[in-house]
Amino acid sequence: MIAALGLAVAALPVFIGSPAALAGEADVVAVEATRSGDGTYRFDVTVRHADAGWEHYADKWQVLGPDGALLGERVLLHPHDNEQPFTRSLAGVEISDGIRSVSVRAHDKMHGWGGTELKVDLPD
Repeated sequence: MIAALGLAVAALPVFIGSPAALAGEADVVAVEATRSGDGTYRFDVTVRHADAGWEHYADKWQVLGPDGALLGERVLLHPHDNEQPFTRSLAGVEISDGIRSVSVRAHDKMHGWGGTELKVDLPD
């Protein structure tokens, strides 16, 4: 029993010290929405995540309608280990006239959805 406990305690620092284990969820920290001349929207979204290589990085963000419907998604193709927070854009997002605000959420490869999500009022 004591030997098994010692083994578990000895392994603990390896898990805790792992950068992937410490990176946490991806948080949306800022969003700028702009209406284009054609009536679509452009979103400039800033995400913060302690990317830890290819196994654990913020890999996408989404624009959601008030009912949770997916309106737009930006897939992120690589980690941003040395660029935090980082901002990426998505243009051409079609949003119905009756929608006045949307939510933006980020996803990471290890935790999925769950970090800070922002609600954004749309400009006219």
